[in-house]
Amino acid sequence: MVDRETTDGKPERLHDAARAIAPRVVAWRRHLHANPELSFHEHASAEFVREQLRDLPGVELLEPCRTSVVARIRRGTGGPVIALRADLDALPIQEEGTAPYRSRVDGAMHACGHDGHTAMLLGAAEILAGEPFVGEIRLLFQHAEETPPGGARDLIAAGLLDGVTVAVGCHLWTQLPTGRVAIVPGRMMAGNDEFTITVRGSGGHAAAPHETVDPIAIGAEITTAINHLVARRTSAHDSLVVSVTRFHAGSATNVIPAEAELSGTIRYLDTAVRDATIAGIERLTAGIADAYGATAGLEVRPGYIPVVNDPVVTERVEAIARATLGDEAVTTIPPTMGAEDFGAMLTVVPGTYMFLGTRNEAVGSHFPHHHPRFAIDEASLEQGVVLMSAVALELLDRGP
Repeated sequence: MVDRETTDGKPERLHDAARAIAPRVVAWRRHLHANPELSFHEHASAEFVREQLRDLPGVELLEPCRTSVVARIRRGTGGPVIALRADLDALPIQEEGTAPYRSRVDGAMHACGHDGHTAMLLGAAEILAGEPFVGEIRLLFQHAEETPPGGARDLIAAGLLDGVTVAVGCHLWTQLPTGRVAIVPGRMMAGNDEFTITVRGSGGHAAAPHETVDPIAIGAEITTAINHLVARRTSAHDSLVVSVTRFHAGSATNVIPAEAELSGTIRYLDTAVRDATIAGIERLTAGIADAYGATAGLEVRPGYIPVVNDPVVTERVEAIARATLGDEAVTTIPPTMGAEDFGAMLTVVPGTYMFLGTRNEAVGSHFPHHHPRFAIDEASLEQGVVLMSAVALELLDRGP
């Protein structure tokens, strides 16, 4: 436990402050939810964030990228630099929810909780701007998390993590009940790459398939073989998911096309498993195509890398979370095969990423992420504001 937190009233003060601004935090989230913007197009979202931050005392605004916002709160000289990160972008999904603040933009929706992440960090900014400390709190409102390889790399390239001591992020999570926080040392989220396999045969009339080299049949066999690659060529102790998610070929029912294209993702926790998987897909693709007189090419587009939490920082953050929210609120979970570009930040500074529960069937927040009816339990926002504020202040005061 963090002893001083139980004697100087800090948790109570933070809870009171978060409770006081909770209606505004909910309103911010609803505004962002109603006005989603896709990756690299978060212009209005970024301006909305700037509007909320401009009048906060001692907050310095930076604009490192066109659709990201970075704010600095500095006190005194020297001291640690703690970076808190949220993401701004939405997904290309048509919302099916019926809330009055549902998306007003056709084909775009906050279906992963980024509207809540931004609102929570804005709430934490308002509290932290009024707190005494020595050091710097750097607030990163990041663009393009949903589009690999992600906007985090842009912030790193712009020098926004230079000098940072610790980076912390928090993701709303509908697989956890509201009121719970999952903190995981080490590997927490998967890396993922996208791949495309192009099979080239020779087309012809559907009445005479023997006169063609059918890329659809070959592509179907390659898809099956990829599943066997995971099931029979990968250890059960290694986490690996390979999914073929798109299969495009042909334009007429009576024509066997000359070409078929398969696309999907490779999700992994260990880079050695990733490399072996790519080599295996390349071998089986070329071999199957050759066996039928076709050719096939594999293109792999590197995406996110795994999110690997620093064990020392994570232990410290867990202690802060227990002291601030209570032992019963803190749990751990196995690594998830979902991916997040926060992993890029953790390659340049130590830090940790947390999951904040927002599952509550009574308010409809039980749908999975990226679902057209995804929703959050807005009661979790206040807890997120408290958690992010407490983590920043305690890491500044006592270090990681």
